[in-house]
Amino acid sequence: MTEKNYKRYLITSALPYANGPVHIGHLAGVYVPADIYVRYLRMCGRDVLFIGGSDEHGVPITIKAKQQGCTPQDIVDKYHGIIKDAFEEFGISFDVYSRTSSSTHRRVAADFFKKLYEEGKFIEKESEQYYDEEAKQFLADRYIVGTCPKCGAEGAYGDQCEKCGSTLSPDELLNPHSSLSGNTPIKKKTKHWYLPLDQYEPWLKEWILDGHKEWKSNVYGQCKSWIDGGLQPRAVSRDLDWGVPVPVEGAEGKVLYVWFDAPIGYISNTIEICPEDWETWWKDEETKMVHFIGKDNIVFHCIVFPSMLKAHGDYILPENVPANEFLNLEGDKISTSRNWAIWLHEYLRDFEGQQDVLRYVLCANAPETKDNDFTWKDFQTRNNSELVAIYGNFVNRAVVLTHKYFGGKVPANLKPEAIDAEVLAQIPELKKAIQENLENYRFREALKEAMNLARLGNKYLTETEPWKVAKTDMDRVASILGVSLEICANLAFAFAPFLPFSTKKLCNMLNIAEEKLIWDNFGTKLLEEGHTLGAAELLFSKIEDPQIDAQLQRLEDIRKKNEEAAKAKEPKVAPAKEQCTFEDFEKMDIRTATVLEAERVPKTDKLLKLKIDTGLDVRTIVSGIAEYYTPEEMVGKQISILANLAPRKIRGIESQGMILMAKELDGKMRIVTPEERLGNGATIG
Repeated sequence: MTEKNYKRYLITSALPYANGPVHIGHLAGVYVPADIYVRYLRMCGRDVLFIGGSDEHGVPITIKAKQQGCTPQDIVDKYHGIIKDAFEEFGISFDVYSRTSSSTHRRVAADFFKKLYEEGKFIEKESEQYYDEEAKQFLADRYIVGTCPKCGAEGAYGDQCEKCGSTLSPDELLNPHSSLSGNTPIKKKTKHWYLPLDQYEPWLKEWILDGHKEWKSNVYGQCKSWIDGGLQPRAVSRDLDWGVPVPVEGAEGKVLYVWFDAPIGYISNTIEICPEDWETWWKDEETKMVHFIGKDNIVFHCIVFPSMLKAHGDYILPENVPANEFLNLEGDKISTSRNWAIWLHEYLRDFEGQQDVLRYVLCANAPETKDNDFTWKDFQTRNNSELVAIYGNFVNRAVVLTHKYFGGKVPANLKPEAIDAEVLAQIPELKKAIQENLENYRFREALKEAMNLARLGNKYLTETEPWKVAKTDMDRVASILGVSLEICANLAFAFAPFLPFSTKKLCNMLNIAEEKLIWDNFGTKLLEEGHTLGAAELLFSKIEDPQIDAQLQRLEDIRKKNEEAAKAKEPKVAPAKEQCTFEDFEKMDIRTATVLEAERVPKTDKLLKLKIDTGLDVRTIVSGIAEYYTPEEMVGKQISILANLAPRKIRGIESQGMILMAKELDGKMRIVTPEERLGNGATIG
């Protein structure tokens, strides 16, 4: 698709959920690429608005508030502050970072719902949902706990078992009970409003599948899968006491579903910063809107939110949604519940002043089209071998040598050679590659090209060896350092979108104002003869093994703690089976019997062939107990059997019944025997 010339750019980043701090997965998936793109657009002189904010409604926040004995507002106030401060310190350059608990947002979200409601854009439906009679409230899925039907773990939630990872519905749980009162909930009717996504399918096919084939393959593919699978109406309200109240008479105790109210936060946050002209950003076709999100939000930002905007009718639609995949940590999925993460506020404490190192590594390893992995060893290697040894080393040598030989002033180009022109001629090509990749959301490739410029300078300086040439030809040294400083100045442009803190340092060393870092100036003559440089300083510092070892040890401690916690939660007994009737039980003929003969079944490890006296007859049973009992141990042993089990052949031997065994969770099995010896054929029941 040909890029349209837009007057302005509205850039949004997914609203982080305010029930915990942000981690490196959030940064790699959303905030680092969004900030890179915004900084690039600003360098190009584009009119840009970068919108951020905290998502502060929903069930997990109410659960955490109950656990900590405080209000949901207390929870979101705490984490909104932590998140906002961490983003600022990390250099994420939002124009506004607000929140969905603000009065502005509640008004805007309510008005948005009301317009769709009054125009008949919703479907009203009644359904039965779990209700806690003691707590007097409907239960969200997370407030319903029970036994997982898949793995038998206790404490599984109504939407997911955290032990085995299975997605569940409340109706699937065994022995469901309310986490509020501990009581068994009842089913009760409730009314909700639904957005009929199925009605927007034809339009979505045309808008996305036909109109946006240039979207990233992971985004386009997920959208196609959802649309091809058929969309269903989606509830926009729920029974809860924390959120934006549904602005309809008779909807007391209902709030807007968080998936519906959260994206409206982009609009309300824009209104907060631009109360007079916010509509220009949201309703003018000359505005380009781009959503930066992680892959778990693709459906909401590409299908659901656009359908909401289409239903409303007044708003522009996103031009692109360059979602990233997930970032793993040391080979394991990042998990906030297991504390398996690198939290941004802790990184900023442990690696003070090294924001750009993390920005660099997260971009270099960005999960742009598939999941990727962060390791502390790679973090250390990239810092020491690339940022320190290539980029930082080149700049430091060029500036230090200029101070040494020319008093810190840019020398004249007194003795140029062919290599100088060849090196300088590569800068426009590298600029073009960086720009093309940035425009197409390929930030990892763009960063690679920026580092190639540093490699070019480092190689040039190493090959020309001005410290040796200085012994015989200072005119040639002047030319070498003049070219080197020109590359240094261009590095400020190349890395400005990616590494804002080290770029500021570089500008100080070169004594150029950051305001002059305009993209059009990238590749032009930047430092005139006689320009005075600032003092040399290290752009990056080496990261030593003890720093990395401490981080790895912290993760190992977390891993052990998680393993111990998981072990403690393991069920001590197998889950209960479905109920049977007394009539079902009466059908089973369970009797005592004595083993007369026993032998292993040839070519098997687990099977024993037993001849038994049931009191009724002498029969053969084949049983998989060879790993627990030898044939010698079984002879003469009294056992309990299911005598009327239909015969079946096992390894060619007809087995006429089944031995009753007790089986522990570890698989260990023991024969169920009477407390004292009985006559064969005694019935059990």
